[in-house]
Amino acid sequence: MAPNIPALYDLHFAVPMAGAVLSALNTKLDAASLAVILEKLEAKFMFIDYEYVDVIVKALEIMSQNMSKHPFFVLIQEHGQGTDLVSVGGNKIKYDDLIAMGETDFEIVKPKDEGDPISVNFTSGSTGEPKGVLYSHKAAYLKSLASVRLYDMGVAPVFLWTVDMFRCNGWCCTWTMAAVGGTNICLRNVSAKFIFDSIVLHNVTHLCGGPAILNLISDASLTVPFKVRLIVAGVLPMSRVMKVEGLGYTVSHAYGMTEVLGPAIVKPWRSTNEHKKDNIVVENVDVKEPETMASVSHDGKTIGEVMFKGNTLMLGYLKDPKATEEAFKDGWYRTKDLGVIHPNGVIQLKDRAKDIIFTGGEIISTLEVEA
Repeated sequence: MAPNIPALYDLHFAVPMAGAVLSALNTKLDAASLAVILEKLEAKFMFIDYEYVDVIVKALEIMSQNMSKHPFFVLIQEHGQGTDLVSVGGNKIKYDDLIAMGETDFEIVKPKDEGDPISVNFTSGSTGEPKGVLYSHKAAYLKSLASVRLYDMGVAPVFLWTVDMFRCNGWCCTWTMAAVGGTNICLRNVSAKFIFDSIVLHNVTHLCGGPAILNLISDASLTVPFKVRLIVAGVLPMSRVMKVEGLGYTVSHAYGMTEVLGPAIVKPWRSTNEHKKDNIVVENVDVKEPETMASVSHDGKTIGEVMFKGNTLMLGYLKDPKATEEAFKDGWYRTKDLGVIHPNGVIQLKDRAKDIIFTGGEIISTLEVEA
């Protein structure tokens, strides 16, 4: 439980190298939601940043009646700041002291199988209780390498951590940056000033996030002195994108979800279909009629469900075989997103399956109503 700090980045390597499974927790959750997640995880070790000790303590109090044993607690402090873990029971140690105990001749515990889990990422819970999404070593490896091309990483990029590392392991960019010998600029708190100052000071080349990142940059109206690639996942407000590009950023639009390890399709905002960058590790993405599984016509009108197939998908949901089976019905991952395919092959999203409106024999998209 930590913000985008070096310790959390370290743990994306240290935990798998110790033969364990990592779960980076959403720092925006309340104690009740965290208690539900922690009960599912049954963690052996818990690393807690000093800012989140209080909320974790409250979560543990909620769980106490169901807990047979406390995890081993590790407190992450920064520049001597923060509290101690006196309020939690069991064994505890400070992160820096734990690191000091490390052995230089430690042998990496490699996975017995590439399909073994490397991490658990929890969905936002927007469609019910948060689900623990299991990633395999194989899927994380492939997605990390695919991101080099998807995000135009090039050689030795400088990545500003505006996307949360708890979101799909930072869209798997934690591992991508190591693969390309990049520099990580960590941000404990994200603000327009921190973003701008970091870009200028460190010559940042890339940053990612949801539409909120567009709003921050747009409202600040600070022009960067060189081109910076900004990858945004979610609905793009046209006026915001145009303003942000005018400030010196190159915006790309991403589509994906936790179950497909973050963005699976990325397209430069201004590009034509001929310039889109396919994700070469995704076996297939299609829009299908969910009952017959037939691909919809490429007419830009026929609505179907967006589906994925391949090796860069989740293993399944933690301790929920029924939901896993439903998600992979007929061998495809069903996103529950509805869309159409245009004659040039571009997929346009129309709505979430649960939000679509049927009236008088017509299908109405709530996204179009909002627009």
